[in-house]
Amino acid sequence: MAHRAEAVEFQMIDLDKVVSRAIAEFSGTNDANDLEHIKARYLGKSGVLSEARKELAKLPPDERRDVGARFNQAKDKIEAALAARRDELAADELDSRLGEEALDVTLPGRGLARGGLHPATRTLERIEQLFRSIGFDVADGPEIETDFHNFTALNQPQDHPARSMHDTFYLKGAGQNLLLRTHTSPIQVRYMQHHEPPFKIIAPGRVYRVDSDATHTPMFHQVEGLWIDEAVSLADLKGVLTDFLRKFFEDEKLRTRFRPSFFPFTEPSAEVDMSCVFCDGAGCRVCGQTGWLEVAGSGQVHPNVLKACGVDHEKYMGFAFGMGPDRLTMLRYGIDDLRLFYDGDLRFLAQFT
Repeated sequence: MAHRAEAVEFQMIDLDKVVSRAIAEFSGTNDANDLEHIKARYLGKSGVLSEARKELAKLPPDERRDVGARFNQAKDKIEAALAARRDELAADELDSRLGEEALDVTLPGRGLARGGLHPATRTLERIEQLFRSIGFDVADGPEIETDFHNFTALNQPQDHPARSMHDTFYLKGAGQNLLLRTHTSPIQVRYMQHHEPPFKIIAPGRVYRVDSDATHTPMFHQVEGLWIDEAVSLADLKGVLTDFLRKFFEDEKLRTRFRPSFFPFTEPSAEVDMSCVFCDGAGCRVCGQTGWLEVAGSGQVHPNVLKACGVDHEKYMGFAFGMGPDRLTMLRYGIDDLRLFYDGDLRFLAQFT
């Protein structure tokens, strides 16, 4: 038995009201997130237009085409209003940010931060200035040296045990057995070879040894001094170094002492100590409770060194000394780890600008 198809009633929503309501809600919000929620209510998969469009299937084909076109027009109007409101909110946000970040062009400029000298460089310049004030010249020389200038001329032949204290960096394939200098004494050798006494010089510069810990680095600085004349004694040496240390640490009461020692290039030789700048000689952790700090090695230049450099050892004599400006820097500024100088940490270095 055949059944008669029942007519399905289609109730058309008022699209003009939907568009007006959507535009009003867009205009009524100042929040971008809220705007997207409103969009979903009208244009989302479960939004007003999407749900109403599902009813189009109930219409005859001819009517469905006309009503579908009206739905598309309504959707286009809502999307246009949504885009316009998005632009308005973005512009408002930009204006707000620009207002907060506005620059007062009448204020003076901040300028660039000024740099400063590395603390080791500051110390080297201070040392040079103090020695120049008492008549010493500053000499320089190559950092790549020959075995003769670095060892042999300084009374250290090939089999000398003192060489083992200077394990260092040799250059492969070098015809003259070249190496990175282990001290600045080769500068003194070269100076004596090319100048006639009398003269007073200091020889600052970088030196290299295989060593690395809190108080040693593979590259460090050294300053050596040399005074050659016809009558230069240990008394002169003591006077020069004592005066220098007092001026460097700005303490006229600073005491020094000379302890017998051995260096192959001086005879007699002495280690130079000064009273501890932290406890004034009373004894503390820095000086190992002794009240003294070792700061230099020194002595009368060995006659063999003078002969190797072409200086008449029967007529001339003199003294030499060597000190570590990096250690002096540590003592002057209260730094307990030498490696901080070369880590490149601006937070550390900025303290000295």
